[in-house]
Amino acid sequence: MTFNQRDIEFLYEIGSLRNVQRGWRQHLAKDCANDLEHTYRVIWIALMLARKEGVTDENKVIKMALVHDLAEARTSDLSYVQKVYVKADEDKAAHDTFDGTSVNDFYSEILSEFEKRDSLEAKIVKDADNLDAQIELKELEETGSKIATKWMATFRKLVRKEKLYTRAAKDLWDALDEADVADWHMKANKWLKIPGAGK
Repeated sequence: MTFNQRDIEFLYEIGSLRNVQRGWRQHLAKDCANDLEHTYRVIWIALMLARKEGVTDENKVIKMALVHDLAEARTSDLSYVQKVYVKADEDKAAHDTFDGTSVNDFYSEILSEFEKRDSLEAKIVKDADNLDAQIELKELEETGSKIATKWMATFRKLVRKEKLYTRAAKDLWDALDEADVADWHMKANKWLKIPGAGK
């Protein structure tokens, strides 16, 4: 079996997502996750939500999470201000990205289902997308970002109230609000885990 030229181009295109900065970086004026990093955490969030929601087809959830922002390799990630003035043709971008590749079914089946939001899996992945943004804002707030704090006090509350589809997503959002961003590493600290450390 041989791989065609479009397969090779596709792999390089996916890699280019590491260079696509999130649109909101302009407003935050801070370093934040690129599209590739964002996608990675969305996959994990979606898996957690899927298990809480009783979804049995985790493969479908993973596939949807993998492709949810893939078109941005061609369209870029527009910020909430840019989207008022510009409409990216993400469908055409995704079609052209997948066209001629061995994974073209991801466009015709997986991405199409995700965009319709008709299935529980699609709703879970969209929830994961919104939750990753919330997690990152909490991380930025921890580093002193005042704009992240302002966002969470205003329109991020609107996202929690009106944009989340699943109960699991709402529960996770609420748990994130109560959590300390630094707990994971503070509790794994060598001074706590290794009794003889520093002696």
